[in-house]
Amino acid sequence: MLDRIDIFSPVNALSYTQIKNENKKETSKEIRLRVEKARQMQKERFINEGIYCNAQMNERLINKYCKLNSKTNRIIEKIYEKFNLSTRSYSRILKVSRSIADLNSREKIEEEDVIEALQYRKYMDQTII
Repeated sequence: MLDRIDIFSPVNALSYTQIKNENKKETSKEIRLRVEKARQMQKERFINEGIYCNAQMNERLINKYCKLNSKTNRIIEKIYEKFNLSTRSYSRILKVSRSIADLNSREKIEEEDVIEALQYRKYMDQTII
């Protein structure tokens, strides 16, 4: 069942000091604008594909839009083999990596995007990473 969930991230309670901390990294408005920009990137990317977001990509579209450089490919290959990931998990990691790259306004998926996506899977299957 957990194999069908793309992202899982536990949320720890904040201390009073953390809540009162004025040094917030990003406002809700800034996050919303970043998400809207990422959604627009996806809309433009998939305009002729019959879908509108990364989550809807099939294998052909994953191969087309989730290309990895050799270093990033080696990272995901090691994780795939070491932890015997399913093809569904592999596809989901790539889709989430594509979304992370979009949120950072990047056309290409970078190493850090895949690593972040793997971190979200880590909580679903404690054997990963």
